[in-house]
Amino acid sequence: MPPAFFTLSDGRFVPHEDARSWWTPGMLSGPLLGGLLARALETAHGSPEFQFSRLTVDLFRNAPFEPVELTTEVIREGRRIRVTEAKVVTSIGVVARASGVQLRRGEQPPSPVPTRTPAWDAPNPAGITDPYFTFVPDGDHSRRGMWIHADRPLVAGEELTPFVRVALAADEASPVAHRGETELEFINADYTLTLSRDPVGEYVGLSAGGHVSEDGIAVGHATVHDEKGPIGFSMSIAVANVRTV
Repeated sequence: MPPAFFTLSDGRFVPHEDARSWWTPGMLSGPLLGGLLARALETAHGSPEFQFSRLTVDLFRNAPFEPVELTTEVIREGRRIRVTEAKVVTSIGVVARASGVQLRRGEQPPSPVPTRTPAWDAPNPAGITDPYFTFVPDGDHSRRGMWIHADRPLVAGEELTPFVRVALAADEASPVAHRGETELEFINADYTLTLSRDPVGEYVGLSAGGHVSEDGIAVGHATVHDEKGPIGFSMSIAVANVRTV
């Protein structure tokens, strides 16, 4: 197994070389920051009685490639809802934050909801070796999908929890929704993950759900799946990926 992306030392998360951004080598990877934020919220404020039903990750500043600290706080503590917030702190200040909404688990209502999200026609993930396996059914890019399998721990000495696993994958809703037939046309600024339950198994799937854009601004979403079926949605806002010649 490859080394973990971070090592926890004296309260700071020290990055491995593989934690560098794909876009800018001097910066930390954005999806990994989302994973650290989810981990911080779950570690400090998670409990078996509550489901993380929403996670919104704001990636509003490039994070320098250096050890980072995480802070959390409770915004609202109620009988059926818990709202918390986490921040990534670096030498240049706060670079990313996340807000989480947890809802208390309870009895499922007896009457079914008429409109349901169908399962998708994705290849079975068993035997897939590519950690980011993308497929386009019948060449239709509007139905693009991706199976994601984390091939290493986020933090050394820790196994990925289902919630952190899906939080790491949710950032990929942007390329699933916003990628053209050959290029990634938009770069996301944030994403919001909504879940009815945590994923089962080691694979998280994303299927393109919609994309609209105008004047270089895009919004899009993907349905989140596990091996048993759909479990939620991930929505991202993005700005045009302008390439200079």
